[in-house]
Amino acid sequence: MMHAARIATSPRLRRTLKALQEAGGAVSSLELTVKAQTVAVGTCISELRANGAEITCRQEVREGRRVWLYTLVKSPEGYEE
Repeated sequence: MMHAARIATSPRLRRTLKALQEAGGAVSSLELTVKAQTVAVGTCISELRANGAEITCRQEVREGRRVWLYTLVKSPEGYEE
């Protein structure tokens, strides 16, 4: 069972959510790592989902490398931009 951090008490989750909101569309794991200053992008996405965010994920192959792209569909209640 995962125990997710709460957005209200987690600067890391707030930075990640803000980066997703500002992207206005698909954003890669690398871009999120840089913008949100976190190395645990997958964990942040899971925790944001546990806090009520709707985030889609898809993968593409760019220049022979797999890239994960995240799109914020809906912010958690109380955290809409």
